[in-house]
This record gives sequence, C-alpha cells and structure tokens, in this order.
Amino acid sequence: MSQLKPSAAPRWVADLHSPPTTKTKNPSIPDPPGYPSQAVTSSSKKREPAKATPQRTPPTPEEMDTLKLKKAWEVALGPLKNLPMTGIMMYMSGNSLQIFSIMMVFMAFKTPIMGLLATNQAFERFETETNRGKILQAKLAYILMQCVALALGVWKVNGMGLLPTTRSDWLAWEAQREPLEFAVPAL
Repeated sequence: MSQLKPSAAPRWVADLHSPPTTKTKNPSIPDPPGYPSQAVTSSSKKREPAKATPQRTPPTPEEMDTLKLKKAWEVALGPLKNLPMTGIMMYMSGNSLQIFSIMMVFMAFKTPIMGLLATNQAFERFETETNRGKILQAKLAYILMQCVALALGVWKVNGMGLLPTTRSDWLAWEAQREPLEFAVPAL
C-alpha cells in the first residue's frame, strides 16, 4: 500500500486565516442613507477620543414607586385590551351550540376567574409600604376589568340561550292555568 501524502490546506482555510482585502470605494457613488462607508466610520472612530460613559445614577425610592405604580396600572388595564378581540371572537363564533362556541364560552369564564383569584400575585411585585394605597386603586380597577370580561362571557351565554331568563324556562315549576273558554272546531 502506498502512503498518502498530506496535501496543502484547502483554499477556504487559507482565506479564513488571511481574509481578503476590502475593495476601495468608488468616490462617484454615494453611500446609501444611514450606511456610511467603512473608511469614514473607521477614520471617524480614530479621530474621536474615547468618551467615558457617564455612570447611571440609581433611581430614588420616589421614582421607583412611580415606575412601579405605572407598571401596576398597565397590569390593571391589561384585561381591557383583550376585551375587543374576545368580543369579536365571540360574535363571530355564532350562537349555536358548537365545539368552538363552547370553548369560547369556557375561556371567557376561565380567564377572568383565574385573574380574579390571582389578583394579589399579579400586584405583589409592585407593592411597597409607601405606595400601598395607590396600588389598591389599581387592584380595584383590575377587578373591575375582570368583572367586565365576565360580563362579556355572560352576554355570550345569554346569546346562546343557555341562561334561564324567559318564563318558558321555568314552566316546570309553574301551575297550569285554567282556561276561561274552550274552542271546538265545527264539523
């Protein structure tokens, strides 16, 4: 058997160790907006002295409370942002008893109920001793928004005819009326 000679490295290995030189830019062609040439960028970087980035001062406790209160209000108004899409989905699913409309009704009740049960967990990261009263307002708004979402689910159930709101729904418990007259067809 003959022994194999180690061959020279492939061309891509040589290119990897020594990248090709950049082409010079034609001065008659302007750079596109927002993309300056490398030569301009590298030369401007060389001319500018290294600027020291200023140290960011930590926010004061009042600023932190303000930021936390803003985030709490975003959480409180979050269910309101979902209402239009939920309403449209419920309207488009129709009032007949189908799997899709039943799933919509299930989600319309499950999401707000789970939100109501997790109210304190939703706001515990924003609550401090100094902003407890203001966070309480955001919690109340959150609860109100969840109740509005529940009302949307009740609207859908009523539209499907599943709520016992008419007199005919309760006829089993109502006594039969005695008629005042009888009509007999003529032969």
